[in-house]
Amino acid sequence: MEERGPLKLYFIHFLAAGHMIPLCDIATMFASRGHNVTIITTPSNAQNIRKSIPYHPLLFFHTIQFPSQEVGLPDGIENISFVTNQDDLAKVVDATTKLQSPIEHLVEQHPPDCIVADFLFPWVDGLANKLRIPRLVFNGFSLFTICAIQSATPDSSASLFIPTLPHPITINATPPKELTQFLETMIETELKSYGLIVNNFAELDGEEYIQYYEKTTGHKVWHLGPASLISRTAQEKSERGQKSVVRMQECLSWLDSKRGNSVVYICFGSLCLFPDKQLYEIACGIEASGHEFIWVVPEKKGKEHESEVEKEKWLPKGFEERNADKGMIIRGWAPQLLILNHRALGAFITHCGWNSTVEAVSAGVPMVTWPVHGEQFYNEKLITQVRGIGVEVGAEEWTAIGIGERHKLVTGDSIQNAVRRLMDGGDEALEIRRRAKEFGKKASQAVREGGSSHNNLSALIDDLMRLRDAKHLQAQMRPKQKSRSISLLNVQKKRLDPLLCIQRRRLVSLWVSILHYTFKAKAQFSNA
Repeated sequence: MEERGPLKLYFIHFLAAGHMIPLCDIATMFASRGHNVTIITTPSNAQNIRKSIPYHPLLFFHTIQFPSQEVGLPDGIENISFVTNQDDLAKVVDATTKLQSPIEHLVEQHPPDCIVADFLFPWVDGLANKLRIPRLVFNGFSLFTICAIQSATPDSSASLFIPTLPHPITINATPPKELTQFLETMIETELKSYGLIVNNFAELDGEEYIQYYEKTTGHKVWHLGPASLISRTAQEKSERGQKSVVRMQECLSWLDSKRGNSVVYICFGSLCLFPDKQLYEIACGIEASGHEFIWVVPEKKGKEHESEVEKEKWLPKGFEERNADKGMIIRGWAPQLLILNHRALGAFITHCGWNSTVEAVSAGVPMVTWPVHGEQFYNEKLITQVRGIGVEVGAEEWTAIGIGERHKLVTGDSIQNAVRRLMDGGDEALEIRRRAKEFGKKASQAVREGGSSHNNLSALIDDLMRLRDAKHLQAQMRPKQKSRSISLLNVQKKRLDPLLCIQRRRLVSLWVSILHYTFKAKAQFSNA
């Protein structure tokens, strides 16, 4: 039998670091198996991606001009992670919708064997169907969270109970209606794809959730992660997503001076901005815990122009002086992978964004969970209730986005108590730490040769090559039937066009709702 040639794959990421980096890591995995991979992106994002992932000769970039002038954005702002105001956020979203036409033109002119696209680009479904190629979807969630979203039935109560999962869960908050509608629409379109790829390893989600998902949806899923564990240099780790605002060696030297498992790392991601009064409670809580810490705060905090009066709105007076030896405050982007994998790290206070969560699991670090928005409350339950590798701080306010005035503060006492549960020893803390280390080992094993994620990637590649080869064989043997099939497909596509238009309008409407919520929340935040 003639040896099969490599696959040709296109990867299309959403313009946010949390979506972009893990998907591009997965693209690197395919290239490392000898397949030709092209990441379709914009010029500024291409520069950031190149710094964040390992070089590979089979990994290519095709850049599409970002319509900065058309939407009124300054050059270089091509990613919502770099946005600092609500107007620019709306412009980036608008610009993202304008990328559809040039991407479609590229793919139609040079069709690949498979398209791997973020779930926030549901229009790729129609493009893949037109070209008769498989579409794989990446949404940046765990499979547990996808199962929970599909099974949840929010009501008017103050909590969300999901009894139908393999582990029935109760969340002491309810998701905003706009968010629920948005996620349901995205996942509905996702189920039309060839399958779902997940930045997680099967052992963390668990076989029970893989079976639950496949039984309830009839859909295929491949666990390929953790993507953060692919081979990379220390420099690549330090610039994963953005360039760190602290020198890598400065951060590592500080950690090297600390005992093992003695430092608490506090970070809530780039899209979660707390008001000053909540930052004040965090400072009080971590200082009262008595433990050493690295705390990542918004870049604007503590800059030269900030007066002492302004600083004391979010930091207790004399906080930095009292904690000069015990704590490090990083204002802006931190080298998170390097920090999490350092022997000194003892706990991670996290917003439960999935990338941060799976990076902590991979490093074997137990978590203090503090979900804020999006799907993060589901992630919390996987970590604390299902797998037992973290403790909850007690967050009870669920928003569509991570900014704005919050009506329920998490108090310094709650923060102190949660930190001490993990850091002060005791049977509970020892068992949580043991399980966290165990899952860290399982994560490393999953991506090695013979591991679950390594084998899943092999199986997926075999599937895609089989589909590609069958298509080529059909084209060679039955050209007349192929022409008729394509003709029928075009007729079906024309009939479906009105439905696709309705779905697209619904999607845009939901985006507008989310943005409206964003503007309102940001206005409240500015006035807080």
